[in-house]
Amino acid sequence: MLRTHTCGELRLGSVGQTVTLCGWVNTYRDFGGLVFIDLRDRYGLIQVVFNPSKAEMHEVARTLRNEDVIRVTGQVVARPADMQNAKLATGEIDVQAGELEVLNKSKTPPFFPTQTDLPNEELRLKYRFVDLRRPEVQQALILRHKMSKATRDYFDENNFLEIETPMLGRSTPEGARDYLVPSRVHEGCFYALPQSPQIYKQILMVAGYDRYFQLAKCFRDEDLRADRQPEFTQIDVEMAFVQQEDILSTIDGLMKRLVKDLRGAELQTPLPRLTHREVMERFGSDKPDLRFDLELKCLGDIAAACDFGVFKSTIESGGRVRGIRVPQAAEKYSRKVIDELTEFVKQYGAKGLAFFRVKDGELDSPIAKFFNADHQKAIITRMAAQPGDLIFCVADTFKVSCAALSALRNRLARELNLFDPQELKIAWVCDFPMFQWNDEEKRWDAEHHPFCQPVDEDIPLLDTDPGQVRAQSYDLVCNGYEAASGSVRIHDSAVQQKIFNLLGITNEEAELRFGFLLEALRYGAPPHAGVALGLDRWVMMFLASDNIRDVIAFPKTQKASDMLTGAPAPVDLRQLRDLHIKVDVPK
Repeated sequence: MLRTHTCGELRLGSVGQTVTLCGWVNTYRDFGGLVFIDLRDRYGLIQVVFNPSKAEMHEVARTLRNEDVIRVTGQVVARPADMQNAKLATGEIDVQAGELEVLNKSKTPPFFPTQTDLPNEELRLKYRFVDLRRPEVQQALILRHKMSKATRDYFDENNFLEIETPMLGRSTPEGARDYLVPSRVHEGCFYALPQSPQIYKQILMVAGYDRYFQLAKCFRDEDLRADRQPEFTQIDVEMAFVQQEDILSTIDGLMKRLVKDLRGAELQTPLPRLTHREVMERFGSDKPDLRFDLELKCLGDIAAACDFGVFKSTIESGGRVRGIRVPQAAEKYSRKVIDELTEFVKQYGAKGLAFFRVKDGELDSPIAKFFNADHQKAIITRMAAQPGDLIFCVADTFKVSCAALSALRNRLARELNLFDPQELKIAWVCDFPMFQWNDEEKRWDAEHHPFCQPVDEDIPLLDTDPGQVRAQSYDLVCNGYEAASGSVRIHDSAVQQKIFNLLGITNEEAELRFGFLLEALRYGAPPHAGVALGLDRWVMMFLASDNIRDVIAFPKTQKASDMLTGAPAPVDLRQLRDLHIKVDVPK
């Protein structure tokens, strides 16, 4: 080894030892006589002192600059009491250099790992090898490693097997677009990179591997957001001879383990179980942020009785009037800001945003005159409002009121600092709708995927009212994110075919696209269920970050570009010929 110790491990107990350290020059201070270097590796910082009595080494030390890579041998000495640095783990000691070897000189980087005013993200991703030296990024990757290890340990202790599934499979497009890989030996044919190991893990259940997990790499060619990447890692889990509650309690245990190991805190389990219908009514979202209140309240009966035409007509046409109470915000939001919020909710389909300030037991608003004293009192009581509160209302369809008010709810909570960014508020959302209507194509789409088992008592509705069928599916939500998703799977090939038919997938097409799965289900498939958790997203939430790229070593941009390597990029024409591909791109 080139070093005897790392830069972060030496303490007062090491005084008198001769040590050899390697690392990067973090900071450099030349006082004419003594030269002080803060030496950095991923374990920490330590101060190295170069004395002018060793003239040759001292002169070399004076040429060092930030990010040079050096090797130093010297003696550990205690710092004088008045020169100790309590903010540094190694702040009670120095290393008096006796030997210095410059392992590599560095060009001046476009930014330094220590600077606080960071450049734009594209530049940092282009020079990711420098960005990865930042302590914040290092801590994120260390946490990611620890989360992965704790996950593997937990599932191993619970008798799960980690089994790898193929990266090259068949394209079965459902939901997001596949990344396709052309075959050289099968002309005109393509593999698909997995959106998830869904079909393979179901086949593992049929094969008798009743407890499977995998830290699986997955790929989806979809539009990107701050919490989404084209390639991502999921904690993939499947179990046989189980019911829904078995999956939920197993993941409860994993969450308890991760919070304990990574945060040193106790997570109360079982985690709350909420229904899809409940969260849509209370929060307007199937992934609600539960760190704050601002719950949606229905004002339909009051709206129907008042004289405000917008409210009355909305109710008469089958819509909803719903509101949220913002505590002690009446004076914080001016009319100009409320007008900005009105434009904000219009982005989610709302036609407008009504508001009331609560003053002396009455409502103050341009539309207050349309509500008599009883109606005003009823609204204040329904919203549990206090003097100084602000009430916002949206009158529209249920779908639009959910989208608009949930987005407004999240925005107000951020602006008013209504939650602790470090808090993790986790809950299950269950009983999702089995289908959603695709108005453009006039057919049913699967809400999650076509392999979800319907709730048993809803199976007869498949023939009469598919829109009312609930799936035995469940999401784990945390801080406004969907952090896991799963379901009880269909293990009866006849039920599976009925679902395919409802989705417009004919018997012939089903056999062509999913024949291998349908055939497996005919050979003694046990009842089984599973779930997948987004590893990247969980690391992001544990760090209280809002950017998933912060927790991935080499992420893509929001345009799915790799700024470091320049991918995607054109390829040699010979490679295209080998793959029987002709690219028709304008010069």
